Amino acid sequence: MSIPPPTLELIRVTKTFHAGRSSEYQALRGIDLTIPSARVTALRGPSGSGKTTLLALIGALARPSSGRVRLDGEDISALPERFLADLRLRRFGFIFQRFNLIPGLTALDNILLPAYPLGLPYRALMARAEAVMTGLDIQRHAQTKVDWLSGGEVQRVAIARALINDPPIIIADEPTAHLDTALSKEFLAQLARLKAAGKTIVIASHDPLVFESGLVDCTTDLRDGLIVASAP
Repeated sequence: MSIPPPTLELIRVTKTFHAGRSSEYQALRGIDLTIPSARVTALRGPSGSGKTTLLALIGALARPSSGRVRLDGEDISALPERFLADLRLRRFGFIFQRFNLIPGLTALDNILLPAYPLGLPYRALMARAEAVMTGLDIQRHAQTKVDWLSGGEVQRVAIARALINDPPIIIADEPTAHLDTALSKEFLAQLARLKAAGKTIVIASHDPLVFESGLVDCTTDLRDGLIVASAP
C-alpha cells in the first residue's frame, strides 16, 4: 500500500511568548514534523512540553515565531488573519479538552456556530446539522440545552460541532482528560470512525488508553519544546 502524501508540514518551527521581556518563554524550539493524511498522529509529552502550542500552530490558531507551516504544500504561516479564519472554518475541526460548549444554548445551536460564517442557505445548514447529529445519535437532543446533557452527550455534541463544516483535518487537545474510562473508549471509537472516513486526525494526549487503543498510526514525543522521539 502506498503511503498517503503529507497534508501538513512544519519546518524549523519555533514559538516564543513574551519575546524581549523578562518573562520570555520559548515553547517550541526548531520543530520539524510531517503529518500524513488520513492517519492519526498523536503528540505525547508531559505538561509544559509544547503539545498544546504545537496543536495551535498546526490548526492555524497561532503563528510561529519563526519557521514555516505548510498545508498541502502552501505556506500558511504568514497569511493575513482573514484568510486564516476562513482556512480554520473550512479545513479544520477542533475538539477541545473541556469541549468549550456554550452554556444556555441548545445542542443544535452549539453545533451550528462554526457553520454560520459560511453563509449557507438555512435549509442546507439544517441538513448538515441533521446529518452529523444522526451520525452521532444525538438528534433527539437537538433542542436540549447543553447544560442538561450527560457527559457522553456533551462529548458527541462537541464532535458534531467539529464536523459540521466537513473539515478534512480534526484536531483534539487532551479530549479524554476529563472523561471516565467508558466515555474515553466511546470517544476513541468515534475517532476510529472518522479515521475510516478518511479524516486526518491530530491528537495531543498522555492518556495510556489512547495509545493502547490501536487507533494511533504515528506518535511524536515532546519535551521542553523539542521532539525527542517519533514513530514510525
